Amino acid sequence: MAEEKKETIAMIRSRLAEVPTPEELLRWSLDGRLGVRQALQQYARRQDKVRQEHERLRALYRYEEHWYAQGKLNIAGTDEAGRGPVAGPVTVAAVILPPHAMLDGLNDSKKLSAVTREKLFKEITETAIAYKILHIPVEVIDSVNIYQAVLDGMQAATMSLQPAAQVLLADAMPVTLPIPVQAIIRGDSQSASIAAASILAKVSRDHLMEELDIQYPQYGFATHKGYLTEHHLSMLKKYGPSPAHRKSFEPIKSMINAI
Repeated sequence: MAEEKKETIAMIRSRLAEVPTPEELLRWSLDGRLGVRQALQQYARRQDKVRQEHERLRALYRYEEHWYAQGKLNIAGTDEAGRGPVAGPVTVAAVILPPHAMLDGLNDSKKLSAVTREKLFKEITETAIAYKILHIPVEVIDSVNIYQAVLDGMQAATMSLQPAAQVLLADAMPVTLPIPVQAIIRGDSQSASIAAASILAKVSRDHLMEELDIQYPQYGFATHKGYLTEHHLSMLKKYGPSPAHRKSFEPIKSMINAI
């Protein structure tokens, strides 16, 4: 009993924030102090959240699991960012994650905060077996159209991975490659590999748009990332298109034709 009294509630809370042993949890469960009971309840809730997150992440590997079972472990995911904006490149990423990599919070980049995307970007690039990020410039987009630019970019990014991908999971795009390709509708919310690619593409493109904002500060690229917001449209009407704008996209196309 004397040993137990030495453990203050603050000490127990501190241990619960780390990795308590089964013996410690059993001992504390017999402690009658209200503060200890509350600390254990909070710990149990945290553990439930961790279990739920791990279950969610395991479900994100259901497409990958199909190929793992066939002995193919280098599964690449590919996705793009910036298909809809009227300015800036479209960015494509391809990535191979280690099998069953548990990256807490991994999800479709559109569902994540900027802070979480940045954190996951660092974790993905540090954890990935291989990854490639390509910025496809406006000149190419205007030349071949946005759909073809994305398709070509996904193919190029995947083919450049080292070690080579054995299978590609693509976000709803029929990429042609000499390896099996599985196009998954809303893949960035259903596949861990595609979700990781969506984060790499989104964060990289956001950074590039912030650089373009320094070069062309009048348009507000750092804020809207090239999407046609009301402010962006008003600046286009005031200053006209910049070299960073997509000439094949409206209203840029009409503005140029009217000159």
